[in-house]
Parts: sequence; structure tokens; C-alpha cells
Amino acid sequence: MAWTHEDRNWMHRAIALVREGEATKGINPIGCVIVRDGKVIGEGCNEVDLRHDATAHAEIVSMRRAGQTLQCGELRDAVLYTTMQPCGMCTLASVWAKIGRIVYGAGRDDVHEMYFGDRHLDTVDFIRDAFRDDLSLEGGLMAAECAALYVPPDAEVPEAEQFNR
Repeated sequence: MAWTHEDRNWMHRAIALVREGEATKGINPIGCVIVRDGKVIGEGCNEVDLRHDATAHAEIVSMRRAGQTLQCGELRDAVLYTTMQPCGMCTLASVWAKIGRIVYGAGRDDVHEMYFGDRHLDTVDFIRDAFRDDLSLEGGLMAAECAALYVPPDAEVPEAEQFNR
């Protein structure tokens, strides 16, 4: 994939959000930036623990903020940059929001399986099944830098400390 300078800049911003969020109790290390026409319209981190809200993933938080910015629930022509491959919930929310492009850093194989569980569905399945041939999904942008934010695939993590189990 030939990534643009703009793609790299926005992923750097998503990574910076993770690092900024690490200082706040309840913020989990996933960062997301939504851009339209070269401007940030929404951004955020995973705030599930902070808000006691299972839907407060970084992508959802960012979509809510983008909706407030635009005073509209449709984010046509927007690009969503996220440090980790979106889960099914976030992918389907992107479909419903009519986001035009999703770009992610670390993928399923770059991080510990606890982030995705042992489910066999992949983000691509959700997009294909939602009949969105106008939504592009591109992964691997700055994958090593993004993966370094998370538990590596081969790490031994006690089951009691794993989520999504």
C-alpha cells in the first residue's frame, strides 16, 4: 500500500492521542481520528472504563464528536484513522455513519488475541455483508508503531487479566 503523507500525519495524531490518554485513568490505549476535507472533525480514545459504557470505543467516541461538530449523523467522505483494526461494533457504526474510508495500524495478527477473542469474523466480513462497496478498508499503516502500543501476540497473559474472554 502506498500511504500518503496525510495518512501518516493522521496516524501520528491517533498514536499521540493514545499517549496523551495513558495519563488519564479509565482511558484505554486505542486512538482514533476522523478527518474530512483535511480537517479533524472528531477524535478520541477508548473511554469504556472512564464512562462505564461498553460502546465507548475510540471509534464510537470519535464518531459522536464528529456528529456534534457537523450537527449530522452522516460522515460522508470522512476518513477514520485508528491505531487498531476496528471491532465489529465500530465497523458497523462506520457503515451506518457512511464513512468513506477506514485506515488502521495494528491488525488482528499484530496484537494479542485477547483484543479480538477467538472469533473468526473479521472487519472485512462486516463491510462485505453490509453491502458497502463504497467503503474502503486499509490496514497496516505504521503497523509496528501501533502494535507497540499493545500486548504482543506471543505474550503470556494470565486469563484473569484478559478481556474479551
